[in-house]
Amino acid sequence: MDYMPLFSRLSTPVNRRLGLMGIGSAIATLMAGCSGAQVLNQLVAHDTYHGPTGVPYGPDPRHLLDVYQPNTGTVPGHAPVVLFLYGGNWTRGERGDYRFVGEALAANGIIAVVADYRLSPQVQYDGFLGDCALALQWTLSHAARLGGDPARVMVMGHSAGAYNAAMLALDPRWLAPLSLTPNRLAGWIGLAGPYDFLPIIDPEVRVAFGWPQTPANSQPIFYANAKAPRTLLLAARNDTVVDAQRNTVGLANRLRAGGTEVDMRIFDNIGHVTTVAALARPLDWLAPILPTVVAFVRGESLPTAE
Repeated sequence: MDYMPLFSRLSTPVNRRLGLMGIGSAIATLMAGCSGAQVLNQLVAHDTYHGPTGVPYGPDPRHLLDVYQPNTGTVPGHAPVVLFLYGGNWTRGERGDYRFVGEALAANGIIAVVADYRLSPQVQYDGFLGDCALALQWTLSHAARLGGDPARVMVMGHSAGAYNAAMLALDPRWLAPLSLTPNRLAGWIGLAGPYDFLPIIDPEVRVAFGWPQTPANSQPIFYANAKAPRTLLLAARNDTVVDAQRNTVGLANRLRAGGTEVDMRIFDNIGHVTTVAALARPLDWLAPILPTVVAFVRGESLPTAE
C-alpha cells in the first residue's frame, strides 16, 4: 500500500496532526509484527541517504548489514557512526525492517549501520553477542572509508538489541577476541533495554540464555561497577514488556556510582515498541527520542527532559 497520498490529504496543520495521531496509533499496534515496520518504512524518506546493503561482516548467512550514509550535511571523515542492533526477544528480526532507523539517523548527518545477527534457538547468548562484536569490528574498521570518524563510533540497540549493545559496551569479553576494548566506543545507547532480568520467566528467553544455568555475568548490571563509555538510556515509564525502573533506572544508578557519564530519560505517552518507532520522523511527535539520540551522538546538550 502507498501511504503517501494519505499524507497529501492532511493539508491543514490540525488535520495533519490528527491524521498522524491516527497513523501513530495504528503503527503502535502493528509494530508487534513486521507489518508495522513496513508501514514506517513506507512513510520515511528515500532521498536522505545512500549506501550498500547486504554487506557481509562474517561467515554466516546472517552476518549481513546495511549502511545508511547521509546525502548532505556532513564533512567527509568527520561524521559520527552508529551501529544499530534491533530487538525481537533474540528470536526474530530482520535488518530491512529497520530502514526507518537508518533513515532517521542519516537525515541528521549520522552514518548508520544496521546489522543482522544469529538468533535463538540457532545460538544462545554467547553466539549472538559474538556476532554483534563482529559487526562492531566491521563498523570500526570501515568507519573512515564510509566518511565517518573512527573515534566517533557508538553502538545502539532497542529491547533485546539494547542488551546486546550494553554487553559490548560493558563486558570486555566479547571484544577481546577481536583485539578491541569497550573504550574504543565514543558511547552507547540503550532504548527500553533489559539489563537485569534474572530469574528468567519468558520461555523463549530461557532457551536463548540456557536457563536455569544462566550465570550472573550474563547480565549487563553485573558489569556496572566500573567506568564505562558515555551512556544514554531511554525508556518508557509504562513499559509493560521491560520494567524501566528495574532495568533502565537500576543500570543508570549503578553506572553513575562507578563513575560513568550517564544521561537517562524516562518518557510518558509511549510504550516498549514506540520507544524505537518514535525514531521515525513521521512519529517523532510521540516523544523526543530522535532529537535526544542525535544530540547525544553529536556531543551536544540534550533536549529538556519531559
